[in-house]
Amino acid sequence: MTTIKEIAEKSGYSSATVSRLLNNDPNLSITADTKNKILELANKLGYWESHQGKRIKPTIALLYRVNHQEQLQDEYFISLKEKIIETTKSQGIKMKVFEDIDELVKNASLFQGFLGVGSDEISIASLQKLHKALPNGVFIDTNPAPNLFDSIKPNLFLTVKDALNQLLQAGYKKIGFIGGLGQKFEHIQEKDIREVAFREYANALKIESAPIYVSGPFSVENGYSLGKLATKKKLPQAFIVASDTLSVGVLQAFNEAGISIPREVAIVSINNSDIAKYVSPPLTSYNINQEEMVLRAISMLTDLIMRPSRPYEEVNINTNLVVRKSFIPKK
Repeated sequence: MTTIKEIAEKSGYSSATVSRLLNNDPNLSITADTKNKILELANKLGYWESHQGKRIKPTIALLYRVNHQEQLQDEYFISLKEKIIETTKSQGIKMKVFEDIDELVKNASLFQGFLGVGSDEISIASLQKLHKALPNGVFIDTNPAPNLFDSIKPNLFLTVKDALNQLLQAGYKKIGFIGGLGQKFEHIQEKDIREVAFREYANALKIESAPIYVSGPFSVENGYSLGKLATKKKLPQAFIVASDTLSVGVLQAFNEAGISIPREVAIVSINNSDIAKYVSPPLTSYNINQEEMVLRAISMLTDLIMRPSRPYEEVNINTNLVVRKSFIPKK
């Protein structure tokens, strides 16, 4: 069994310093370099295997990759960032926010790991540099490099499948989809998983009419444009909309066209953001439990720091439907 004394002797630091660090003494003041050296040696000597009940409180970074023009329209990532700041503070974990990946790489030695949030475009070369400088990382909601980092995401594929089933059970046969474009990676535009799920499952279920309107960012403005486009054609009985932000724009377009929600067209949205409660009509929306995702992400990151040789993980968190007035499921 690896002891604190053994780590102290081999690291060159006092037993008191090693003990205070491994026991999360909040009053311990040591440099990031010292902290990294002690933790690296503890990993190498297998300290955590013989002390499995122990957890560390690492110093971490938050890589926040958001296009600020779109950020003003989509509150999802803003809310997620605030939840991370709130949770790390409550757990006594020190964290610094970076919006530039190169800046984080330059300062990597100050941290034991990082959390990643946002969907702004990022290159594989930048991710590889980050992995070399700071290999312990967990991305929340997106997963740009599953072969390099852990990730935790809402199970949006299952969410869309459940939404289709709920609508069908309520008697809706003609169902459409409104969404935005997926993440851009290495200049290649990927399809959003919600669109992929809708196409596959609607086809499998042989939905009579499955009009799909997808383009642009997940913004109110784009939701309005897509909603206007939908009103110019024959409307289905219901729409699944990929995010609450898009849904706000869709509602504006439908209200202008005199389309009654849900009497003429029902809407099922995704995210359950605060705005879903205050639009007219209030949105029935799938709740993405950001608090749970953040807690799991911190736990995964801590585990990765303590066991850096373990395989990378990708975890999905299921959503739950919060019923309001834009769609009432069959009881």
